[in-house]
Amino acid sequence: MHAACVKDWTKPPVYTEIPDHSEPSDTSDIRIKVIATGLHRVVLSRAAGRHYSAKTLPHIPGVDGIGTTSTGQTVYFSTFATGGSFSDVVHVPKEAVTPLPEGIDPYKAAGFINPAFSSWMALKKRTAGAPASFSVLIMGATSASGEIAISVARALGATKVTGCARDPQTLSKLGLDEIIVLQADVQETDFGAAAADVDVILDYMYGPPTEHLLRCTGFTKAVQYVHIGSVTGLDITLPGSVLRSKNLTIRGSGPGSFSHADMDEELPLLLEALKGMQLKEVKKVPLSRVEEAWGWSGERIVFVP
Repeated sequence: MHAACVKDWTKPPVYTEIPDHSEPSDTSDIRIKVIATGLHRVVLSRAAGRHYSAKTLPHIPGVDGIGTTSTGQTVYFSTFATGGSFSDVVHVPKEAVTPLPEGIDPYKAAGFINPAFSSWMALKKRTAGAPASFSVLIMGATSASGEIAISVARALGATKVTGCARDPQTLSKLGLDEIIVLQADVQETDFGAAAADVDVILDYMYGPPTEHLLRCTGFTKAVQYVHIGSVTGLDITLPGSVLRSKNLTIRGSGPGSFSHADMDEELPLLLEALKGMQLKEVKKVPLSRVEEAWGWSGERIVFVP
């Protein structure tokens, strides 16, 4: 059988023939024939050796996917803790496998479950006591995770969703209630009233935009800020006076801030919610073209064995 394999952290993975183990070595594992796997940001990070969870070569990329079991059941599976998913077949623990509800396109599911899970877990497990009809600001709303977070927030009760990113044309097409355009000089960005009255901030950007937002916005109520990603920077400088002068709660969201049990509990609920969301089309690419497609941008790619 075949898999994508990273042999050098500075180069794309190559399509490689690997041994075909017809049965799992661990009897508690399930053999899954892969239908599709998503090229997520975390996958790119791991394949470049920049993520804490992937430091050993050779490395098979991929953290999840959609496939079929030996009984013909279509399932979502996670390989984050056990190995890669860019392969014809994977063997994964039973607890890492969840039936895919009917009515969800398996290719779109492969492309969007992972990014959707980030905002779902942030809102379900890293906020507390938000109003039933809450408002949310998504920093980085034009990213794959930020865009699907709009639908996730609405599914969980948000009645007003504001998005912030650099591209006003893309922002205007996302069905947002308000938009905030991030300026080339971040200090010139006017967060103003659009950010001042939000209940929750989901942040995929971090760095200078976040620092400017927290320093300069006069929040009118209690605000729960949740850090999820660091697209525009790894650090901020936040004076103590900011924390003393605002009713601001700061949390992060990611593995470690919630448990595997939390994820197992929420995943079926997310899958059901996805049935009611309008998911964008994905670009299906044969896994054999992984090296060629690795540098493509602008489309949501799923690899198909």
